[in-house]
Amino acid sequence: MATILYNNQPALRPARAFNKVLNDLLRDTLPTVAEPTQSFVPLADILESEQGFELHLALPGVVKEDVKIDFQDGNLVISGERKAPVAEENGPKFRRMEMAYGSFTRSFRLPDTVEITAIEAQLTDGVLRVKLPFDSKKVTKHHIEIQ
Repeated sequence: MATILYNNQPALRPARAFNKVLNDLLRDTLPTVAEPTQSFVPLADILESEQGFELHLALPGVVKEDVKIDFQDGNLVISGERKAPVAEENGPKFRRMEMAYGSFTRSFRLPDTVEITAIEAQLTDGVLRVKLPFDSKKVTKHHIEIQ
């Protein structure tokens, strides 16, 4: 026969809720690093409208001079670097670094419907916005009437 233990005295029950125990257990799951990383992968969103695609890349702390955008062999290649802050010899030392630094490269395969010569890019507020308009001259779907 199994013995069941039950605390029928609420004042003696543990005061911590299950959520607090779970939060304490999962806290600080990121590894603590005191040196900047060598590379990272920026997050990307791709939107589609009637005019074309729009690509958003999260690049906080990156200046436009450190970003390069190329089109080669059907791929849009975005590369660059986010420079890590330099700790001074007598200044404060890094104890924890969660932001990623270093070089990055993202490659996106573009469909034939994008007009390559009309691609525009703008970097504001840490978001690189690349407009990829559709080629209005190129036909990808056409219905032919039978006579």
